[in-house]
Amino acid sequence: MSSALPPAFWPILLGMLGAVFGSFIATIAIRWPAGRSVSTGRSACDGCARTLAAWELVPVLSFVALRGRCRTCGTQIAPGHVVTELLGAGIGVVAGLTAPGWEGVAGAACGWLLLALGAIDLAAFWLPDVLTASLAVVALTGGVGGFGADLSARLIGGIAGFGVLWLVAALYRSLRGRVGLGGGDPKLFGAIGLWLGWRALPQVLLVAALAGLAIVLAMALAGRRVTATDRLPLGTLLAGAAFLCWAL
Repeated sequence: MSSALPPAFWPILLGMLGAVFGSFIATIAIRWPAGRSVSTGRSACDGCARTLAAWELVPVLSFVALRGRCRTCGTQIAPGHVVTELLGAGIGVVAGLTAPGWEGVAGAACGWLLLALGAIDLAAFWLPDVLTASLAVVALTGGVGGFGADLSARLIGGIAGFGVLWLVAALYRSLRGRVGLGGGDPKLFGAIGLWLGWRALPQVLLVAALAGLAIVLAMALAGRRVTATDRLPLGTLLAGAAFLCWAL
């Protein structure tokens, strides 16, 4: 199918789908950690609880048209909504440009799942198992379909990714007597290994570590005191690093 369509079709299609998925991801990143349902009920204003009209749910454009506020009560719409929508669209466009065709669709699907995991981890230091498992399933499906790393490299990557971070977490807990890594981080790294294969794991970990160091440095330069007990969402860093490594 990809050979019968112009290459420009894929980034446009995936970009539009990404904006829609980004809107949903922004919603679950707010509702799910708070224990609110993400599958029932129509979208409503967080300030006045008014049910939103269809045009108010158009990703990005509705935010611009409303100037970032509810048209009824004036409550500010969380900027995270439009940021996540733009990130979702960006993932789709990049995937369509990187691999026009079904491989790009598979890459975008993994990217959107990583965006959901990263957004939730950033908001609540939580990596839901159901999303990590979904990433693993999509990753293995791509391997069976012959996209990217071969299936054997993915299976080794899944085992190695989980095992490395699980071992780091166990050693830290043994030496320091407290939890240093959440239980979801090894699972996520394992799912990333199932997507990219074992050869990409050192690169993903390096990029995530450099990003973490950059954040700490920025915090220090901003005058914030950084202590050993400060937490960074490793899942968010790994998610961003994984998609970046895939795209490059």
